[in-house]
Amino acid sequence: MSPAHDQPMPSGEGFEGAIRGLSLPDVVQFNAQNQFTGCLAIQSGESTGLLFFLAGAIVHVEHAERTGEEAFCDILEWPNGRFKLHPGLMSSVTTIQKSSQHLLLDATRVLDERRAGRVTQRTPEVSKDPGARALKASEIIDKVRSLAGVEYAVLQTKDGQRLGDPSFEGEVLAGQGSFLAMIGSQLAPIFQTGELVSASVQGDTRHLLLIGMKNHHLCVLVSGGTQVGVVEAQIRQALSVHR
Repeated sequence: MSPAHDQPMPSGEGFEGAIRGLSLPDVVQFNAQNQFTGCLAIQSGESTGLLFFLAGAIVHVEHAERTGEEAFCDILEWPNGRFKLHPGLMSSVTTIQKSSQHLLLDATRVLDERRAGRVTQRTPEVSKDPGARALKASEIIDKVRSLAGVEYAVLQTKDGQRLGDPSFEGEVLAGQGSFLAMIGSQLAPIFQTGELVSASVQGDTRHLLLIGMKNHHLCVLVSGGTQVGVVEAQIRQALSVHR
């Protein structure tokens, strides 16, 4: 095998799509779950990043003159882009020696440090009632998590930025919610359903509920013995008016 940066990128092969509503951590987790081996090429403007996977684990990252975790953090900070998967394309260079989950956690901490003092998060508006006080992200999360049947909940902007929950469990749930939102956006033009209001995936032991808000998505993990529709109604009632 030759070094990764010497390998020509194949054309006409693999899967291509846009990263919009689906964040890079979501794509990384999806590849990890499917034990993907190959290269994930990401194009954002004039910048190109290459992530090489081996059985679902990231083993090497390239961006400009940077490699490894430094390059991964740079790519993770891109607001949007297009990606293409090249199955089987491998690298002889290894610059990452930790699990994808550990890599994402460490990179998130680095980006938080970069953004400290630069970014002020807007408080999401959850009520159209002019007499109601807008809830803070932490208040929304606490209210939703206190409802019967709710196991966990996270709030994130529609570009995938989580608010008020830095935990790994929150990262996983947010990723699942973003993936569901991406599927919803792809199906909307087919069924002419318009903007996403809510979506759910129901399982035997747990259900995933995604509620669309003006500028945010609320991702909720619902216990298996609870009706998703009932939980959604309770959430909307709890957040509709707050004085």
